[in-house]
Amino acid sequence: MSHTALLVIAVAGVVALLLLILRAKVQPFVALVVVSIGVALAAGVPAADLVKTIEDGMGSTLGHIATIIALGAMIGRIVELSGGAHAFAHHLIERFGSRRTPLALTVAGFVLGIPVFFEVGLIILMPIAYGVARASRKPLLVYALPMGAAMLTVHAFLPPHPGAVAATEAIGASQGLVLLMGIPITAVVVLLGSFVSRRLSRREYPMDPTVDAEVYGEPEAGGQGTHATAGTAESPSSGGGKATAVLTRQAPSGTDLPPPSFGMVLALIVTPILLILLDTIGQNTLTEGSTLRAVLTVLGAPMVALLIDVALCGWFLGARRGWNRARIAEVMGSALPPVAMVILVPGAGGVFGKVLVASGVGDAIADVLERTGLPVLLLAFLTSLALRAAQGSATVALITTAGILTPLLHRADLSTGQLSLVALAMGAGALALSHINDAGYWMFTKLAGLDVAAGLRTWTVLTTVMGCAGFALTAALWPLV
Repeated sequence: MSHTALLVIAVAGVVALLLLILRAKVQPFVALVVVSIGVALAAGVPAADLVKTIEDGMGSTLGHIATIIALGAMIGRIVELSGGAHAFAHHLIERFGSRRTPLALTVAGFVLGIPVFFEVGLIILMPIAYGVARASRKPLLVYALPMGAAMLTVHAFLPPHPGAVAATEAIGASQGLVLLMGIPITAVVVLLGSFVSRRLSRREYPMDPTVDAEVYGEPEAGGQGTHATAGTAESPSSGGGKATAVLTRQAPSGTDLPPPSFGMVLALIVTPILLILLDTIGQNTLTEGSTLRAVLTVLGAPMVALLIDVALCGWFLGARRGWNRARIAEVMGSALPPVAMVILVPGAGGVFGKVLVASGVGDAIADVLERTGLPVLLLAFLTSLALRAAQGSATVALITTAGILTPLLHRADLSTGQLSLVALAMGAGALALSHINDAGYWMFTKLAGLDVAAGLRTWTVLTTVMGCAGFALTAALWPLV
C-alpha cells in the first residue's frame, strides 16, 4: 500500500478517535481499541494476525507500566488515608509563613503530586486552600491556582504517572533519566507558574455562590465549615505579624494518634525516586559487573523501588500507627479499582502504537515528519500539544504521540538521554492548553468556583505558559546530552 494511502488511514484513525471521545463520549480505552482495529484492517494487517497484534501491543505496554501505576497508587492511598498529605501541607504552611502561603501550597502540590494522582491530590489539598483563604480573607484563587497547576505539571511530566510512564517506555527512554532531568525542570516550571498565577489572581473573578459560602461563610458551631475549618488567623495589617491558617479537620487515619510527621512523609515520597536515580547514576559511573552496580540495578528498577516504598509506607504510616494487617491490606486494595481504567488506557495506547508499526503506517508518518525538517524535540512537543488541545486527556495525548513518533525516533538513532528529553517534551505539550474538553479543567474550576470564561483566562492560560516554559527548558538541555 502506498504511503499516501497509509497516511490517509492514519489521519482518518486519529479523527475517528477524536470523534468517538469528544462527540460520542466513548470511554478512551474502548475508543483506542476500536480505532486500532479499524486502522489495522484498513491498512492491510491480515485478519489472522489482528488478535496477536492487539495482544502484543497490550502485553508489551502493560508489562512495563501496570505494576508501576498500581504500586504508585497504593503509596498515594496510604499517604492520603494516614493523614500524611494534610500534615505535610500544614507543616509547609507553618514554615513558610502567611505571606508565602501560596508558595507553601505550591510546594505541597508539587511534592504530593509525585505519588498522588492529580484528581486525588486536588481533592486532598483543596480543602486546605479553602481553610487558608477563609483565614486570610483573600481570594481562593491566590492559593488554589498555583497549587493545582503544580500537581498537573507533575502529572504530565513525571513517572509514576501513567502517561509519562507509558510514553517513556514506548519510545525507549530511561525512567531514571526522565526523573533526573524532569524533577529540576518541573520544579522551575512550577516556580514560574507560582509567579504567573500571582499576576493572574490579582484580578477579581466571579465566584460560584455555593463555593463562596463554603469558603468564606461563617463557621458552624464548633468551628467547622462544610469543606474545611480555619483556625485563628492574625492579619498582618492588624500588627500581629505572621498569619497562620490551620485546618482542624484531618484526613481519616483510623487511629487517634497524631498524623505522620513532615519528615516521615517526605522521606517516604522521595525514597523510590532516590533508588531509581541511584541506579541511573550507577549505570553511568560504576564498572559493568561490579557488585554495587548489580545491587543498585535491582533496587533502582522502578517496580522494585516502588514495592520497597509500599512496604515502608505500610509499616511507618500504617502498622506503627495502629493499623492491623487487614486494615493495611484494605487500604492498599482500595487504591486499585480507581486506577484500573488508568492502567487500561495506556495499554490501549500501546495497541494503537503496535498497529501503526505493524501496518506500516508508522513508517509512512515518519517519512512525512522527517521531510518537514523540524527537530524531533519540537515535533514531540507540537504533536502532544495538538492532541492535548483536540481531545483533552494528557494521558491519551502522551501515549498517542509516543505511538506516532516511535518509528521516527528509532530512525533518528537518538541516545537514551535524548529520548528522555523527547519524553519530557511530550509532557510539556500534554501540560498545555487544559480547557473545556479536559476533565481536569472542569474539576479545578468547579472546586475553585470559577465560570467557564474565568477558567479559560486563568487555568488555561497558566497551564499553557507552563507547558511552553517546560519545552523551552527541555530544549535548552538538548545540546548537553
